[in-house]
Amino acid sequence: MSGKALADEKRSASEGAPWRGTLALTLFDRHVQVQCDDAIAYALLAANYSALQDQLLTPHLRYIVGRNGATQSFFLVREGTEPLTGLDDAAFLFHFEKDLTVELEKLRSDLYFVHAAVVACAGRAVLFVAPSGSGKSTTTWAVVHHGFDYLSDELAPIDMATLTVQPYPHALCLKEVPPAAYPLPAGTLYTSSTLYIPTAALPGEVAKTPRPLAAIFFLRYCPEAAHPIIRPVGKAEAAARLLANALNPLAHPAAGLDGAIAITQRSACFELCAAALPATCVRIKETVASLISSGP
Repeated sequence: MSGKALADEKRSASEGAPWRGTLALTLFDRHVQVQCDDAIAYALLAANYSALQDQLLTPHLRYIVGRNGATQSFFLVREGTEPLTGLDDAAFLFHFEKDLTVELEKLRSDLYFVHAAVVACAGRAVLFVAPSGSGKSTTTWAVVHHGFDYLSDELAPIDMATLTVQPYPHALCLKEVPPAAYPLPAGTLYTSSTLYIPTAALPGEVAKTPRPLAAIFFLRYCPEAAHPIIRPVGKAEAAARLLANALNPLAHPAAGLDGAIAITQRSACFELCAAALPATCVRIKETVASLISSGP
């Protein structure tokens, strides 16, 4: 949903128009039903999960969301749990996604979930792995301007049987305004502390099917660097780094270590010291293009 549509919903809500709606999402072959008792709550979720909306099927997860009439703060509750209340718009979206992610990890424990952004080039997935605040989303926002498809800015669910990455194309979330070379589009949604770019506003394609994994970049931002640096990472180091960013390692053999080894053994692994974004994107694209052209 565009920023204008969200504004229309806010105006309707402020005028006291009654509203109810249901949002149906499909993620990793699991179905989610969200009963929305408020137009603004619906609009925020619809804008963030537009690429994942689907027909209403028997849900694996059920949520109820809305706003408190007296305080206008948001609430959310997953069926069978206590509600979260007193949330502003940023906290509402954060806690919804956090709870949804944890529950999906339980429902699809066969997938190896990594805290990573994911893009694709020539049909092959590329991971940017790093802790929160390291620039994964900003790098993703920049690199999709250079011919990469978008899968996710936060979550990489890897199928261990096929070594493919499942797409999770919710709105790309930024904590700060990006550099001038990659300005925010008109459809950007602004919350109290975050910026959301709906998938419809992204410059590249949005992936809807799994992509085979080609490369992993362990990202760190180096503002003092004159130019970006990419160096190959040994398999032992890569496995340790990947395991440190795994979200459900205990669901897999050897507390996730076997999976981390298997993934890094079959992928090209690099450390990326990111500098100025345009130059960083060029180096990423050159590196991935070289891998794809020389590989099977």
